[in-house]
Amino acid sequence: MSILTREQGRRTVKFMADYRDVYRRSLADPETFWLKAARAVDWVTPPSRALDDSAAPLYRWFPDGELNTAYNCLDRHVATGRGGQTALIWDSAMTGQVRRFTYEQLQDQVARFAGGLRSLGVGVGDRVVIYMPMVPEAVIAMLACARIGAIHSVVFGGFAPRELAARIDDAAPKAIVAASCGLEPNRTVEYRPIIDQALSLSRHRPDVIVMLQRDQGVARMDERDVDWFELMSTASPADPVPMKATDPLYILYTSGTTGRPKGIVRDTGGHAVALAWSMLNVYDIAPGEVWWTASDVGWVVGHSYIVYAPLLIGATTVLYEGKPVGTPDAGAFWRVVAEHGVVTLFTAPTALRAIKRVDPDGTLIGDLKTFRALYLAGERLDPDTYHWASERLGVPVVDHWWQTETGWPIAANPRGLEPLPTKPGSATVPLPGWDVQIQNDGAITLKLPLPPGSLPTLWHDDERYIREYLTRHPGHYLTGDGGYLDDDGYLYVMGRTDDVINVAGHRLSTGTMETVLAAHPAVAECAVIGVSDQVKGQVPLGLVVLKAGADITPARLADDLIHAVRREIGPVAAFRDVAIVPALPKTRSGKILRRSMRALADGREEPMPSTIEDPSVLENLRPVLRPDPS
Repeated sequence: MSILTREQGRRTVKFMADYRDVYRRSLADPETFWLKAARAVDWVTPPSRALDDSAAPLYRWFPDGELNTAYNCLDRHVATGRGGQTALIWDSAMTGQVRRFTYEQLQDQVARFAGGLRSLGVGVGDRVVIYMPMVPEAVIAMLACARIGAIHSVVFGGFAPRELAARIDDAAPKAIVAASCGLEPNRTVEYRPIIDQALSLSRHRPDVIVMLQRDQGVARMDERDVDWFELMSTASPADPVPMKATDPLYILYTSGTTGRPKGIVRDTGGHAVALAWSMLNVYDIAPGEVWWTASDVGWVVGHSYIVYAPLLIGATTVLYEGKPVGTPDAGAFWRVVAEHGVVTLFTAPTALRAIKRVDPDGTLIGDLKTFRALYLAGERLDPDTYHWASERLGVPVVDHWWQTETGWPIAANPRGLEPLPTKPGSATVPLPGWDVQIQNDGAITLKLPLPPGSLPTLWHDDERYIREYLTRHPGHYLTGDGGYLDDDGYLYVMGRTDDVINVAGHRLSTGTMETVLAAHPAVAECAVIGVSDQVKGQVPLGLVVLKAGADITPARLADDLIHAVRREIGPVAAFRDVAIVPALPKTRSGKILRRSMRALADGREEPMPSTIEDPSVLENLRPVLRPDPS
């Protein structure tokens, strides 16, 4: 059964029941289940129904409801007495600064910047590209867009000009909101040159650039540019605009297997309902508690669990500008937890592996009095890292699985609902709303309709959404991951089934990297595969076949290709390994056997594909893909 509790004048939904009963009801009667969950959100016009299936396989949630996400994140908490509670803690290991914003202060900043955007001509339905590092102004800009009904598209501040240009052209923003620079250990990354080059490559021209000048690097300003602080000093606060639940809240681009980025659309109503439900029932976070997601606002994890989810329920969220190691040491995460009273941390296994490598005995962990759980996602959690974290931290370590497209977890240990026994290597169980099925080819699919909070489509491309996600297994969404369910219903996700690899939690297209490699005049053909890495989960390995008569040394070619990928895609690709090979294994139809090469590189002995043209080509790559440790 479910109970409604009154929390300082507002209602929150807390399910107190056996997991399997709740899961069964969520699939058998999604209408009742999600309308009840929707009570956790304040509506301008409450929805009378949950699911609109009139345009299946394109589904929409709460079609007749109206609300505003920024109001739900800020104003309602101020109105019910939480105005003085800390909403956002910015902890910058890069600058040594800590800033705190109460709900009332954050509401004021968001309302003012929303008014500033409106004064620049930005309104309902207009797109705003946000190209900023981990600074409070990035959160303020996102919420300001939501306040006035503009659609934000955040681009990770480390992306190269060509990637930024592709997103500018697809989203066609009226404005770009940027910072002058980002900070990395031992270097400052100037953003203005990247933006200028991206605009020289793009067809679309935004009307205005709003520039946040940071002390560490001041950017050149053009006549059409507006200074952030000057805009804020003259702006009149804007009130929240009621939006339809089906209106887009944001666009977030993810790598596509063709190299062309896909604009994942997140709608307003389903997003708010799903995230609020997940904070209470999956992560077991209550209003007023301190929650930290160590990610970046440029990724879906940052959207969902740095910005929106914790603020929707009235929690305190931590925004961290720094690294797990090197800023200044491997104790950085534990310092943040201890100093700010964090109860739950959500990060990627990559971060834990980096910490473990530098501080294997956990001597820098210290006394974490408030800490009660660690959640990990973004890539598969290996059992060694799971056991290390469990033993050193002494709290539950929860591996869970989801995607940019889904917006919130598909499978997890629902600690706020009913904590279940963990199994190392498993993301535990499918969560309510997600009908997870394993197809005969090992592909993990989700039976339609997907629950609220998941993507309803791609930006201006319903046809591509249907073709890439819904066609291979009709009536199902194709996750692109493979795995299995054990006899207890626990889900094991074994890895990607396409050529998008997962580097430190960042999904990157190997096809895009191959395009860069193939442009080199000495390269005849190439392939990029993801190989297992102890720290990053996967790293790309480039395999190139030289053109006949190419006059270049292996070292020079490798240097050229590594620098080309860094220039065209960015350092986030972590592209550092190139091997020159005589040939690539192919099917008789000419398709390169990337999956077989990945298996060989990872030490998995798989049967030789029946369609292979020349088995000796793959076998001859064994020393390259799986070198002798000696």
